[in-house]
Amino acid sequence: MEHFLMGKYDCIVVGAGHAGCEAALAAARMGKKTLMFSMNLEAIAMMPCNPSIGGTGKGHLVREIDALGGQMGLNIDKTFLQSKMLNTAKGPAVHSLRAQADKNRYHIEMKKTIEATPGLDMKQAEVIDLIVRDGRACGVVTKTGACYEAKAVILATGTFLAGKIFIGSSAFASGPNGLAPANELAENLKKYGLSLRRFKTGTPARCLGSSLDYTKMTEQKGDEKTVPFSFLNDEIGENKVSCWLTYTNEETHRVIRENFHRSALFSGQIEGVGPRYCPSIEDKVNRFADKERHQLFIEPEGLDTDEMYIQGMSSSLPEDVQEAFYKTIPGLENLRIVRPAYAIEYDCINPQELKLSLESRAIEGLFCAGQFNGSSGYEEAAAQGLMAGINACLKLDGKEPLILGRNEAYIGVLIDDLVTKGTNEPYRIMTSRAEYRLVLRQDNADQRLTEKGYAIGLASEERYRRYQEKKARVEAEMKRLAEKTLLPSEAEAFLAKMGTTPVSGRVSLAELLKRPQITYESLAEIDDETRPQLSYHEVTQLEVQIKYEGYISKQLREIERFRKLEDKLLPPDLDYTLVEGLRLEACQKLNQLRPKSVGQASRISGVSPADVNVLLVYLEKKRRGRA
Repeated sequence: MEHFLMGKYDCIVVGAGHAGCEAALAAARMGKKTLMFSMNLEAIAMMPCNPSIGGTGKGHLVREIDALGGQMGLNIDKTFLQSKMLNTAKGPAVHSLRAQADKNRYHIEMKKTIEATPGLDMKQAEVIDLIVRDGRACGVVTKTGACYEAKAVILATGTFLAGKIFIGSSAFASGPNGLAPANELAENLKKYGLSLRRFKTGTPARCLGSSLDYTKMTEQKGDEKTVPFSFLNDEIGENKVSCWLTYTNEETHRVIRENFHRSALFSGQIEGVGPRYCPSIEDKVNRFADKERHQLFIEPEGLDTDEMYIQGMSSSLPEDVQEAFYKTIPGLENLRIVRPAYAIEYDCINPQELKLSLESRAIEGLFCAGQFNGSSGYEEAAAQGLMAGINACLKLDGKEPLILGRNEAYIGVLIDDLVTKGTNEPYRIMTSRAEYRLVLRQDNADQRLTEKGYAIGLASEERYRRYQEKKARVEAEMKRLAEKTLLPSEAEAFLAKMGTTPVSGRVSLAELLKRPQITYESLAEIDDETRPQLSYHEVTQLEVQIKYEGYISKQLREIERFRKLEDKLLPPDLDYTLVEGLRLEACQKLNQLRPKSVGQASRISGVSPADVNVLLVYLEKKRRGRA
């Protein structure tokens, strides 16, 4: 095939899903001439699975993406259908915002943003190979022979790489949502020493809302007060739709059990490993045989379509079985399926072959992001895409990469888990994965990350100004609440009304706010001073900082101890077999993964606390010139 040069760029992004969009936008906004490829421009920011953004742990990622200057939060704020804050009965560390999206509008708005971004080109073409010279990524080749040169390449291939769809005994090459797979690129990546493996995921059927009986389901409304994802937004409007809850039953399970042998999952057709936390319905019925029912949510896909998403019911069973078991569910007796459920298998990389910057160890200048790195979920993909785009630009500028610590961001937890610990299944972020989750809250993502985003040239002047103003207003109000005191007689009636105990001496408004029964809004009843007009984001941060001051201080002390190990850097070229006292397994893992610090080394499977002590002794001897 004839090859011909079609253009030169600073950065090329392969893929236009949630990872590719964030990577391309970040690179262009940081001043790099950028080109983003999509096999189909209608797949830009596509939602082939659940039409929603956020959720437990995932909502934290979206706020962090926004704080750094990314687009996901702004895009969902423009296109949400229903907004809900999850886990509000628990502490603020696990409060997680989730929004149902109008998936077609989400795609359209993201595409419009990309089209309007200076320095960012997009092209519909299938990339089939990399251009690699002297161990460095220098561009890509498309199926038509067009070559595009670049100083950095970002792979964000999602589930397209050697994609294969399974519906019953039918298996065929395909990307998600009926789009073409990327087969040639999958084969060509292997020749560069990248070890690929097979993962799988799946999606439920879509049905027409007009065919459902909502009287047999429980309505799930959004929150009365909608909350924006982006720190640039104070208001986003009202909820537009309801979702609906219903359940499987014994008849549903009987139909599924009788057809286990027809599922691609149980017939041995599927090689790839699926996500533990999002199993198919046949997997649920098999693994949790004692459960009488499983919940599922009926969720609208958009205002301009009657299609409904049946969350919690992905499957690789054949279509006749799908039709049969869906119709046993209350409210779905007469459903009309317009898109069947399916499982999809795809190639991805072992993320332990990457640096914490998401640059490949095997090929310089090649960065990887999203489901290609073994993660699942739009939010996990977008977070990695953003960081890959940032670090590709910093590398081109000869600067150190931006590595977010586990103590700084859920993004840091996500990337450190993937790169340091690895994953044997599609990785999903959860609040339980973060050791310092009380500090890594949704409400303070801008406080943690906006200065970093501004320093690298990604967060805008407006975002930085708003962050500074918010910070100043919150600090000033906290100071005022601490200084404003009341006599017991002045607070007595209010405390009785709020159902909390009286005080014996003078008490500050800040001390009263520490009580669980009292909110900042309720304090207005006894606060005779002029109060500032604080936004939702500001009130939330103020309340959390005051109410949880003791716990936050304790966690900050733990972080300080954590930092000491993270600050002990290991030589990048160290031969660990020469470090006396290290066990053989530790030597092999350390030589393979090349941890940046003793802290990172301590999280590698196979490196024991005793090995960590050996490394600390080695570094101390080296410092004294005796190693």
